[in-house]
Amino acid sequence: MNVLITGGAGFIGSHLVRTLIESDIKAFVLDNLSTGRRENIPEDTPFFEMDVKDEALAEVMQKEEIDGVVHLAGQTMVDASIKDPANDADENILGMISVLEAVRKTSVKRVIFSSSAAAYGDVDPNELPILESHPLNPMSFYGLSKITAENYLSLYNALYGIEYVVLRFANVYGERQGDGGEGGVISIFTKKLAENENITIFGDGEQTRDFIYAGDIARGIAAALETTNINTAYNLCGETETSLRELVSVLSKIKGENIIPNYAEERPGDIRRSVLSAQKAERGLSFRAKTPLKDGLMKTFKYFEQRVKEKNQ
Repeated sequence: MNVLITGGAGFIGSHLVRTLIESDIKAFVLDNLSTGRRENIPEDTPFFEMDVKDEALAEVMQKEEIDGVVHLAGQTMVDASIKDPANDADENILGMISVLEAVRKTSVKRVIFSSSAAAYGDVDPNELPILESHPLNPMSFYGLSKITAENYLSLYNALYGIEYVVLRFANVYGERQGDGGEGGVISIFTKKLAENENITIFGDGEQTRDFIYAGDIARGIAAALETTNINTAYNLCGETETSLRELVSVLSKIKGENIIPNYAEERPGDIRRSVLSAQKAERGLSFRAKTPLKDGLMKTFKYFEQRVKEKNQ
C-alpha cells in the first residue's frame, strides 16, 4: 500500500511515518514546512515540499500510485482560530477541499482525516465519556472547521464513492510536538520545564483533558488504513480524564521537584472538561491506547531536555 501523509513532516506525521514503515507500508510525505521540519522524517522517505492547495497535488498522487491519503495538514491551534478565523478556514476547509478534489481525479481509494475532540465542545459532565454519536457543538472556529471538513468527506463519499475514516483525536502529546510552532499543553509545559522556566495554567487548573501519546495515535491511523469498518468517525483517546493540576503533579515527579505553576485568566474557546469514549474504536479498529501517561510524559520530557542540552552546547 502506498500512503501519502499531508503535513507528514509535522509532529503526528513524524510518528506515523515510522509506524507505517514498521508495518511495511510505503509512506510518502507532503508538507509545505510552514510548521513541519524536514529532519522529523527519515532521510529515505519520499518527500514533496508542497502545500495541499497546490494544483500539482493530483499529479503527485497519480505519479506515485497513492492508495490512501492521511490528511494531517492544517491549522491546529484553538486560540489561533479565534484570532484569525479566515486563516483557519483557508487551511482547514479549503485545504480539505483541495485534497478531496485531487483524490477524486486519481485512483486513491481512501482518505483518513485528523479531526478533533474540539468538535464536541463543552459537554455536560453527566454525558462523559463522549460517544461519537454525541451532537457536535464546537466552541471555536477550529472545531467548526473540523466539523465542516468531516461533512465534506461525507458528501464526497455520497457523490463519488471515496472511502473515508474520520479520527477525532483527544489531546495528543509526544516527542517533536511544538518544534515548528504548533503545540498542546503538554509540549508547552515540558519544553518550559526542560528550560527551567515557569509554566502558566489558564484557568483554575481543574479543567480536564483526555491525553493520548502520539505513538498510539499513529497505531490508530494505521488501523484506519486497513479496517473494513469505514465511512464513519472514531475517537482516538486514552479514555482517561486528567486535570491540569494532576498533570503538573505527574510532571513534578518526573522532573524531581515540586512545580508551582502560575495562573492566568481562562482563554475563550477552551473546553472545561473533556474525555472521550474509546469503545467504538476498539470495536471498529481493534484499537486501544497502550501508553500510560507517566511513560509518555517521561519520553516527551527527555526529548525536550535533550533539545535544550544540544542548544546549549
